[in-house]
Amino acid sequence: MRPLLITENFPPDRGGMAQSCDRIVRGLRSRGIDLDVVHLSSRHAALRIEQHERGRLISCPVADDPAHALNLLWNTLGHDPIRPSHLLAFGGLLPMLCAPSFAAWMHVPLITLLRGNDFDTGIFSLSRGWMLRDALARSAAVCAVSTDHRDKVSSLFPDIRSEWIANGIDANDWAVLDIDRNQASAWRAAQVRDGQTVIGLFGHLKRKKGGLFFLDALESCENAAQAHLLIVGEIEAEMLIRLQALPPHISWTHVPFLDRLELLRWYAACDFVAIPSLYDGMPNVALEAGALGLPVLGAMVGGLADLLVDGDNALTFAPGDSHACRRALDAAIEMPESMRQTFGRNLQTTVLREFDQRIEARRYHELLIETASSAARDMRTLITPIHLKEYQT
Repeated sequence: MRPLLITENFPPDRGGMAQSCDRIVRGLRSRGIDLDVVHLSSRHAALRIEQHERGRLISCPVADDPAHALNLLWNTLGHDPIRPSHLLAFGGLLPMLCAPSFAAWMHVPLITLLRGNDFDTGIFSLSRGWMLRDALARSAAVCAVSTDHRDKVSSLFPDIRSEWIANGIDANDWAVLDIDRNQASAWRAAQVRDGQTVIGLFGHLKRKKGGLFFLDALESCENAAQAHLLIVGEIEAEMLIRLQALPPHISWTHVPFLDRLELLRWYAACDFVAIPSLYDGMPNVALEAGALGLPVLGAMVGGLADLLVDGDNALTFAPGDSHACRRALDAAIEMPESMRQTFGRNLQTTVLREFDQRIEARRYHELLIETASSAARDMRTLITPIHLKEYQT
């Protein structure tokens, strides 16, 4: 078994998508699978193949003519003496565009690793909708990161195998150190008033992440003055304008985009982590917060609905429900420290038990085995007894 994964998001790219792709690749390779990766990116100057441990990295440049780049990529893959057992499309526009054709030409099963944004934006896109539907319809299996997306795919394509394989996290390399706690304490002493609850927003806060909606809810909270909003990551212009327009009694701090391990001291500074997404897949932020024992203030959407339990490990609200979000915010601000810690421990227990990256890797491995067996059976059915008789004569 030697799958080939095509992606637009892979290190040294930054962000949650690249982090998730790298985690899946490392997880499968750690289980003894040789896995090759095609990384489509404008950062590459020329097509290059590097041998890594248990697989290769094929760096493919993509400039202003994707069709030309993908034809050149096929020239390489089509003449490659190493034939893949599967083709994995890790979300994104170009993998979904080329993977169905490449898989058909190679006569291997296509597995689409669907990320939340791929489905949410693609299904209603006038320009990209056909591409998503074509990739899903041609897949031997579709893997979604939430039960919600799995069920939506299954409803649209009842004959296609759809699986829920949640994002995982490696808690062994994700832990707050004393230096992180000291830096967090120093920041809180300098920036946060006594008695304030620090609520963190992490990541690339695009429109779907509900940043504007969350700021509106926070401004209307009875206890807004008792909260300090900590925003760590990239925010879009309209959210920055709205942030700067908050009344002076609402305090906030914005920290620009950081590499993953640099986030630890900022997580350590939080009392709650907020994820007010309007729609989403499975945010890595939820697992990162949970693994550290931080409770979440989150919308019951996408993979968050598979993880969060209101009143047990989180305070939740329906996506876009400003009244429920405001009530959750007030409850978070008023919550005693002992209860907050209990919520955090409960979420940590769930994350470590059910969302470990080893579980994620095992489930992908099992799917590869099952789809390989299914593909072999399908090939055997093409040779009927009549064909065999004709061949023997």
